[in-house]
Amino acid sequence: MSLESHAAFVKGVFSRVANRYDLMNDAMSFGVHRIWKRQFVGKVSVKPNAHYVDVAAGTGDITRLIHQKLQRQGMMPKITAIDPNPEMLAKGEAALMDKGIVSGVEWLEGSAEVLPLDEASVDTLTISFGLRNVSDRELALQEFYRVLKPGGQFLCLEFSKVQHKILNMIYKTYNTAVIPKIGQIVANDRDAYEYLVESIAAFPDQETLKVKIEASGFDAVTYENLTDGIVAIHQGWKI
Repeated sequence: MSLESHAAFVKGVFSRVANRYDLMNDAMSFGVHRIWKRQFVGKVSVKPNAHYVDVAAGTGDITRLIHQKLQRQGMMPKITAIDPNPEMLAKGEAALMDKGIVSGVEWLEGSAEVLPLDEASVDTLTISFGLRNVSDRELALQEFYRVLKPGGQFLCLEFSKVQHKILNMIYKTYNTAVIPKIGQIVANDRDAYEYLVESIAAFPDQETLKVKIEASGFDAVTYENLTDGIVAIHQGWKI
């Protein structure tokens, strides 16, 4: 599949599941994704007048958590939420409005590989459960580096490699045997969640992704496993 075909395929998948996306996340992870996301946002650096960008923002979970974190610390949020899928963006904007968040967030349609942002204009860039869906990950990582200011922070939350052998066997069985069935029942779209399982299996492990992030120019690259590596938080800095 070409990069263009892959991008169109992924966009179609998320268009189909947008209305049930949050419900499916809760069903598949038993709600644990909310804990992972809070831990992820806990690493977001906070400073006055900073510009935050949430790539592959989807339905806005990370955008909302960053906004709330900044407000708790008495700061005026300036967040740009970017996603290639207009249905997901609309869902995210509506979800934040339901939470009373009506300012401080700009919603933009765009891909990770070609961000609609100026060079060196961003203080912190986050991407949560989105990098594995990007057609050209190396290009996206270079783009993240481009838009960050010197001293800027990059954070990625993504599925990774489970560390414990027995847990890994259980996890793989759950992914292949259970998740597509949940997708069929909850979202009426088995194919979309078979793609999800395939995308998780094909995604680089922790060390491989660390090397790719470093190759894009980032310094002080680290990662932290959550739930034994079912997901991992990668962090890097533009020096």
